[in-house]
Amino acid sequence: MKVILTADVKKVGKAGEIVEVADGYGRNYLLARKLAKPATTENINQAKTNAATTARRKAQASDEARLLASQLEKVNLIIPVNVGKDGKLFGSVTAADIAAALKDINGLDVDKRKISLEQEVTGAGDYIASVKLEPGISAKLKFSITQK
Repeated sequence: MKVILTADVKKVGKAGEIVEVADGYGRNYLLARKLAKPATTENINQAKTNAATTARRKAQASDEARLLASQLEKVNLIIPVNVGKDGKLFGSVTAADIAAALKDINGLDVDKRKISLEQEVTGAGDYIASVKLEPGISAKLKFSITQK
């Protein structure tokens, strides 16, 4: 029995794939739990259209990530913070602070979970953070910590 998977199923395939399964498994498990639908010509054409749309969206997201990565490489971000007499920070500078500064100063919207600091920010100075935008697409962001 040929079916089109509507969800990922272990050891069978991923959503959108057309697979051949045993009749009983297809009828009693996959179709009953709405993990798949029968592979009729109409459903196959719809699955192909959905696959093309998904591929187009992934390509567009990848292009946008490359553009954002090139913009981030050019940015030199300056973050003013409170610094004590010893030159040490009050508190810390986190990925959330960097993301907020990017949005406020440069208008670039980057998720804080995609930013990772390469070294701990301990005081005023220049630092580098890596931003992982998409699988295989990342950028190095230079930022400076200055005294308020």
